[in-house]
Amino acid sequence: MSTQQVKAFGTEAADLDLQPMKIPRRSVTPNDVEIEILYCGVCHSDLHTARSDWDGTIYPVVPGHEIVGKVTRIGDQVTKYKVGDTVAVGCMVDSCRSCECCKDDLEQYCDDMVLTYNGHDKHLNMHTFGGYSEKVVVDEHFVLKVPENLDLAAVAPVLCAGITTWSPLRHWKVGADSKIAVVGLGGLGHMAIKLAKGLGANVTLLSRSTGKISDAKALGCDAVIISTDEQQMKSVRGKFEVIIDTVPYVHDLNPYIATLHHSGTLVLVGYLGPLEPILQTAPMVTKRKAISGSLIGGIAETQELLDFCGEKGIVSDIEIIKIQDINKAYERMLKSDVKYRFVIDMASLKG
Repeated sequence: MSTQQVKAFGTEAADLDLQPMKIPRRSVTPNDVEIEILYCGVCHSDLHTARSDWDGTIYPVVPGHEIVGKVTRIGDQVTKYKVGDTVAVGCMVDSCRSCECCKDDLEQYCDDMVLTYNGHDKHLNMHTFGGYSEKVVVDEHFVLKVPENLDLAAVAPVLCAGITTWSPLRHWKVGADSKIAVVGLGGLGHMAIKLAKGLGANVTLLSRSTGKISDAKALGCDAVIISTDEQQMKSVRGKFEVIIDTVPYVHDLNPYIATLHHSGTLVLVGYLGPLEPILQTAPMVTKRKAISGSLIGGIAETQELLDFCGEKGIVSDIEIIKIQDINKAYERMLKSDVKYRFVIDMASLKG
């Protein structure tokens, strides 16, 4: 298959900064959509993959899975999009399309799901490259429509931070008057608050920091509980039907389990790894409480989210950067020095 070389930003090794490079993009196949990338959100997964914190990174790596752009070319069998449409691409660009997960519109759980970067491109028989680049070529099934009324830069993080929190909210049927809590106020947490409020829920932030109170209230939280304050935590014992836990590092879940309503569920969306300290199961057994996890969402669910955001006017709170500042942005992310998501203006790549 023929390819074209395009400008990108990536790295050749875990200990090197991201820098300009050229990468191949496949020519448009009959079902493909070619997209000029206008904006790309910056996710913690980008940093972790670039630095091989989770192992398995294939170099060179070009991160970026929160892509918003314009259609510049389509294959002759494409029916859903036309040249000039504003579209988006999230965390995955392919799947097997035939397994039970795919048939249930849960492509994110397909064993052969292809990540937007560091996945396997079956067309070129090489690994995929992400959105820190001029353009991307994607099968139309994995391309999403962007509502015209939304700020395009601020839409980008919805493709990851948004769907990561939306999917559990929908799966656990959060709606009007649901009592939910969000643990952690960052890129994921601020989207969880906005989306849960959009669904009509009563939302509480559980935070270790008193410095997050005013920010949480500005985002729409009905209450903020300081999780290190024993009396405050006692005041919400047995209250929450769902807790969305966005914390990306190991932490004690036991205090949060105590705040779950009977039959309630704590959903992990930020942390991958063993739990410490040991989980006390007695509250779970005696009150039918549960701990679960959730990974992004399928294509249909992601489109549902974008449409919902269009109806409610919901987008991420962002700081726009140039691609040349991505290494500084990574360092600031490690210090939680952003409210709440960096987005790259990809026009800067042309400079």
